[in-house]
Amino acid sequence: MGAKLNIQSGSIYLMAEDYQAYFKGLEAVIVLIRDQALHIMPVQQMTAGGYLLKMRNAKGDRVVAAPDVFFEHGLAEWTATNLEATWSSDLGALVCPLAQK
Repeated sequence: MGAKLNIQSGSIYLMAEDYQAYFKGLEAVIVLIRDQALHIMPVQQMTAGGYLLKMRNAKGDRVVAAPDVFFEHGLAEWTATNLEATWSSDLGALVCPLAQK
């Protein structure tokens, strides 16, 4: 079981059910691109930094704006829908292979 992500110009769109499954109650995440994959990791305390999980609508869908991460990897204008992401216990992150792009 995994999550479906939408990416648009440096922002990651996460459906409410996926937010509840992987990041429930959190306000921020760390976003990294490494090893040919997008990694979204939970941040337990907002003071630790990270990117805000902003609420998009009443349903509870979220968006994370991380344009600098995508820009650094030449993906500033990348747009993709329904990308498969899975939780990695080893990495402590929701991981989405960039080979799908």
